[in-house]
Amino acid sequence: MIRDITIGQYYPVNSVLHKLDPRIKIIATMMFVVELFVFDSFLGYVLMAAGLGAVILASHVPLRHILKGLRPVLFLLIFTILLNTIHATGDNVLVEWGFVRITVEGLINAAFLAIRLIMLIIGSSLLTFTTTPSELTDGIEKLGTPLKVFKVPVHEMAMMMSIALRFIPILVEETDKIMKAQQARGANFDTGSIVQKAKSLVPLLVPLFVSAFRRANDLAMAMEARCYRGGKGRTKMKPLRFGGKDYLTMVGLAMYLAMLIVVV
Repeated sequence: MIRDITIGQYYPVNSVLHKLDPRIKIIATMMFVVELFVFDSFLGYVLMAAGLGAVILASHVPLRHILKGLRPVLFLLIFTILLNTIHATGDNVLVEWGFVRITVEGLINAAFLAIRLIMLIIGSSLLTFTTTPSELTDGIEKLGTPLKVFKVPVHEMAMMMSIALRFIPILVEETDKIMKAQQARGANFDTGSIVQKAKSLVPLLVPLFVSAFRRANDLAMAMEARCYRGGKGRTKMKPLRFGGKDYLTMVGLAMYLAMLIVVV
């Protein structure tokens, strides 16, 4: 289960999507998230799923690797859908027993919610699959440049996000090592009641937090040793520049959004 966490991991392949400017990919991801929560018709979801499928094909990231990221949140996904199904309101009642009331409208809303959550996770994961943490940092900083007028520490916020994304695969690997070490000493993380499972996580969480704070301290010392003082006056080894494919992608995104608005 730990190794199934793919959020924040970069998948290095040679694709058109990997070569796009990170600002375009960030804007496209934000547009996709907004579309998921604005459009609530069946046709809208079909068009968004078709667009997401085209992006997956263009990314050259294996579908199996993308769907692997859904496994860690599968329990939360199922719980949310069941809760929405039971407590949804509607006139066409299918089952009613005690506080459980399942309606046709509730099932439809639950189906839409499942589709929305799955596409949200896949769409946001594609951003990190096709963008390196350094490119993501530069893209967020460039997009947030207007906020510097209001004294918002854009560079520091982008740097923290980049460091957090870099630490996800490291912490996942560290968690896997600690779990195997504890299981070799007789620890059991799978059996028992919920309270027993929670107690069994203590030998896992304590060394994990100690390791995370140690890594954070080492990183802070390394940044200070290299005279890091924030974003003011810093230059970029690879400055972001829009190319022809980026402008074409912007036009394509605008046409796709216009089509959704007109059709849906």
